[in-house]
Parts: sequence; structure tokens; C-alpha cells
Amino acid sequence: MSVVSNSTLAFYRRSQGQMGTLREQAESLQGQLSTGERLSRSSDDPLAASQLRALQRAEQLGEVEMANAARASQDLRATGGALDAIASDLIRVRELAVLAASDTLGDSQREAIATEIDELRLSILSSANATDSSGNALFGGEASGTAYEIDGSGTITYAGTASSGAIDLGQGQSVVRGLTGPEVFAFTGAGGPTDVFAELAALSIALRGGAADPAQAARDALGGLDNALDNVTRNQTVAGARAAWLDVVQDRQVDQSFTRSEQIADTGGVEFASTIAELQQLLTVLEASQASFSRLSNLSLFNQI
Repeated sequence: MSVVSNSTLAFYRRSQGQMGTLREQAESLQGQLSTGERLSRSSDDPLAASQLRALQRAEQLGEVEMANAARASQDLRATGGALDAIASDLIRVRELAVLAASDTLGDSQREAIATEIDELRLSILSSANATDSSGNALFGGEASGTAYEIDGSGTITYAGTASSGAIDLGQGQSVVRGLTGPEVFAFTGAGGPTDVFAELAALSIALRGGAADPAQAARDALGGLDNALDNVTRNQTVAGARAAWLDVVQDRQVDQSFTRSEQIADTGGVEFASTIAELQQLLTVLEASQASFSRLSNLSLFNQI
């Protein structure tokens, strides 16, 4: 079987192919303008596609690191708020202890002071069991439950872990998410290691007649209360310093995210001004090609007679 070809058939096929190519290029540019992306497939520019994938992976990891930093910052600020409340309660307890140290107070007055100290002790317990953004105790370390528990006799004991977990911030950096209960509430008193809850319970009992000289017991408690306050103040500084450092880390993460976004736009994004100009040029060429094809296809020898 022979194939007959002539110049007219070749002209039509060549013209259709050229106009088809122009239409495909115009549609490609229109797609880029609508999506804002220059690459529709890796084969368009293999090197740029590889760089774009690496940048996108870095951006995804950066988003996780930014979320971690934000959560750690939120938890540390909540820790700072709880420590402020604890410090205020301890200052009030110290004021009551100074008042109770007076030899002129009667039993009923010391009873009233002891009652308020018991209330402040429970207030401090509530602050000690404050929760973070995930619902876990701020001062419980890595435990999922409460940091401190109180039994039927009123004894308060620590139920958390020995250390707080660290949160990864990327680039080899991490931050401890909080403080444990013993770091905040444990200290060394006149009788050796103790904690805030035990000291307040002992002071309350002494003021209710549990000591031979309640006034002297109140005076003796002042040193332990000062140690407790110093410990809380020191931990306020620690939490504040970590939160301030996280502010710096978050600012740097935002800057890095902006830089990556610019690199992604430069690598795989569309330069709108030049792309629009190129599209307009292609449409003009396509329109001229269609007009030329229409005129040439209608020409024949009989038009000249």
C-alpha cells in the first residue's frame, strides 16, 4: 500500500502542529499563573525539582520545630504564672508567721492564723498541680497525672517523675519544658531536707498547741520560709530565662521560615510579570498564526483569475 503525500497535506499538518504547540505553551503558562508554581512535574527542571523537595522537607520540619518552641514557651509562661502565685502565698504565710511569733497573741488568734495557713497550703497545692497546654501537671516532670497528692491524713506527697522532659527545637537545640515539684518545693530546713507542704503543716500544728511555745515555733519557722521563698524565686528566674531564650529561638525560626519561603518561591515559583508578558506574546503569535493559516488555506488559482 502506497501513501500519497502532497504539499497541501504537509502544509496543513505543519500548521496544525505549530499552532498546537503554541496552544500547549499558552495553557502551560496559564496553569502556572493560576497555581503560582512553575514546575508541574520533576521532568520540567530536575535540578530545581530536587532543590524544591529539599526546601519543602526543611519547611515541614521547621513547622514542627516552631510548634515545639511555641508549646514550650506557653508551658514556661504558665510555669512562671504558677510560681508567682506560689510566691505570693508563701509571702502571706511568712507575714502570718511573724504575726504568730508575738507573745501577746492568744490561743484563738493563733488558731485563726493556723486556719489561714492551712488554706494557703491548699492554694499552693492547687498551683503545684496546675496543668500545661497538654493537660499534664506543670511540676510533675514527665508524669501524666497530678504532681502532688494528698492522703486522708492531710499529708501531701510528690507523685511525679525525677526530671522534666526536653523539647527538641531543631539544629541540635532543646529546652527543658518545665520544673519538677522537688526543684520548686523541696529545700533544706533547720531539721534537714523538707518541703513547703511539710513545713506549713508543722507550723499549723504548732500554732494549734502542738508545740510547748507556739510563738517560738513561729519564729523558728521563719528561716525555713525564707529558704522556701528563695528557692521559688530562684526557679522563677530559671523559668523566665528559658522563656526569654525561647523568644529569641522563635524569632530566628520565623526568619528562617521566611528565607525558606523566598527560596521556594525563587526555585519553583512563578515570576508573574515575565510570565504574563510571555503569555501575551504567545497569544499574539497564536492569533497571528491562526489568521495566516486561515488566509493561506483559502487561496487558490481561481482567486487570481
